[in-house]
Amino acid sequence: MPTKGTRSVFISPSRSSSPLPSYASPSSSPLHTLSVTMMEENILYAESIIIKWDLEALSYSKVASLFTDDPREAKEFMKAVKDLQSAMHFFVKENASSEKLIRCQNLMQIAIKRLEKEFYQILSANRKFLDPESVSSRSSRSSRRPSSVSDYEDDDSEEDVIQVASNSVPEVENVSENVMPDLKAIADCMISSGYGKECVKIYKIIRRSIVDETLYHLGVEKLSFSQIQKMDWDVIERKIKNWLNAANIAVKTLFYGERILCDHVFSASEIVKESCFAEICKEPALTLFGFPEMVAKCKKSPEKMFRILDLYESISELWPEIESIFSLESLSSVRSQAVNSLLKLGEAVRVVLLDFEMAIQKESSKSTVPGGGVHPLTRYVMNYIVFLCDYSGSLSDIIADYPLSAQSPLPQSYFSSPIPDGSPASAISERLAWLILVLLCKLDGKAVVYKDVSLSYLFLANNLNYIVSKVRTSSLTLLLGSDWLINHDIKVKQYASNYERMGWSKVMTSLPENPTAEISLEAAKECFRKFNTGFEEAYRKQISWVIADQRVRDVIKVSVAKKILPAYRDFYGKYRELFRGDMGEESVVRYAPDDLGNYLSDLFYGSGVSGSATSLSSPPPSSSSGRSDRSGR
Repeated sequence: MPTKGTRSVFISPSRSSSPLPSYASPSSSPLHTLSVTMMEENILYAESIIIKWDLEALSYSKVASLFTDDPREAKEFMKAVKDLQSAMHFFVKENASSEKLIRCQNLMQIAIKRLEKEFYQILSANRKFLDPESVSSRSSRSSRRPSSVSDYEDDDSEEDVIQVASNSVPEVENVSENVMPDLKAIADCMISSGYGKECVKIYKIIRRSIVDETLYHLGVEKLSFSQIQKMDWDVIERKIKNWLNAANIAVKTLFYGERILCDHVFSASEIVKESCFAEICKEPALTLFGFPEMVAKCKKSPEKMFRILDLYESISELWPEIESIFSLESLSSVRSQAVNSLLKLGEAVRVVLLDFEMAIQKESSKSTVPGGGVHPLTRYVMNYIVFLCDYSGSLSDIIADYPLSAQSPLPQSYFSSPIPDGSPASAISERLAWLILVLLCKLDGKAVVYKDVSLSYLFLANNLNYIVSKVRTSSLTLLLGSDWLINHDIKVKQYASNYERMGWSKVMTSLPENPTAEISLEAAKECFRKFNTGFEEAYRKQISWVIADQRVRDVIKVSVAKKILPAYRDFYGKYRELFRGDMGEESVVRYAPDDLGNYLSDLFYGSGVSGSATSLSSPPPSSSSGRSDRSGR
């Protein structure tokens, strides 16, 4: 390699042996003559540096890397190009057709070809080190190590500093911090020399390929609406899940890193860096943000709600970054696409909410739930609404300007929410409360299907209690408020009370109002017979009935026992001895008070195992056996 060093401004003997023709006329001033001489010196010195790296002249220069192998020489090369540019500007004013100018232009062509090669080599060889994540992490650090051409100083002690710094950071960060300033130095040189287009072309080709390749590996595809329409929902759902991950990485790492790199490399020209970033990232970004809009336009159904909301939330959360990264005027279409996707997704959510409400109202199954248990519709709707609460923030934004229609207002005092009226959160509270009311109205209609009125009340108690429990144990309680819970808890108790009254009235009215009052033996026998008949009938029916909630089940059992057992115990104690020895005793006095308690403990598990006339006529189960077989339920 040629020896490096600081060039002299004096003309050497070798140069003076073949002097350059002077442009100075005899009448030129000494100052002009000195300027010509200095420009001629610039050309000679630039030529001595540039020719060494002529791609077409030397085989070594074809494989060597100026910036990687010899940073000092690279700095001299950049200085030579700058000096050559100055000489060209000088001589074009002197004589636009001079041989000196032609010679400068030829040297500049050689220099630019070398810079193009160096630019391409740096970009290509450092693809994995110039990945957006490395670039974006670099931007967060304010300090920079002097490890590139643009930072290089002649002071040899700097090399020790560089070496120490190089050992203290990971390889990827080290390399990216080295090459980014080199790329900038080359870009600055080529742009100032009038070769910005050549530089930008190389940059766009390589960086666009990186963006496309990254999005491909993230699973982002360029799909048409017709293609998406033909896909099954499970296929679309998988693509949505993939998109959610891809969008987060693309915005926060890929596009962000590309913006930083582009702004850094082409910081010398606002126009160049804007057009360069736009051409690299505009189309990929439009493809990425166009997908949610196409999903939103597909056929709507309630099961698609949560994936649509996922897309909406993702874009909403990424919007500050999107707005910042694509802030340029030339990228307004990207911002518009993201906004359009948000609007279409919000519109889709509102449509699906209406479809969901209509689906509740139109649910037409006529079959009853065995034992009056919780209806599948109740479970489905409440689970759905609870899941909606996880998106309450987004839903509030979506439906804030679309309140319930005047044709379907909520009843006065239907619920009380701690959220102020008119706020977005109040809108979602009202909408969810309305959906629950629609469900309750539907359940009222399904309760009528039961032939036994007491069972219909038990059905309503079970289902309303399930709804209240779901509200109490989820974030719905914050949206609907404590008053809503109190009011509906009271309703559950009312349904349970109606069940007890209708289901056990024959048993409760079979005994005298005053069970210890004196009555005839015949009347006492008749009371026992009525009680036996009523209890056996109620037991046979209700042994297959169910109360899913253990707390409610225990409360109702205790309540029924309190209504029956005290009166029966008093009546049994007064008249039991009078029938001892009576041949008809077995058919008159069948149950001791404790036996009744054991039978009652069998109820509301929905098994129906003990519910038969023979089991009631036979000795009753002991208090342990009556419950032990259900302890695992």
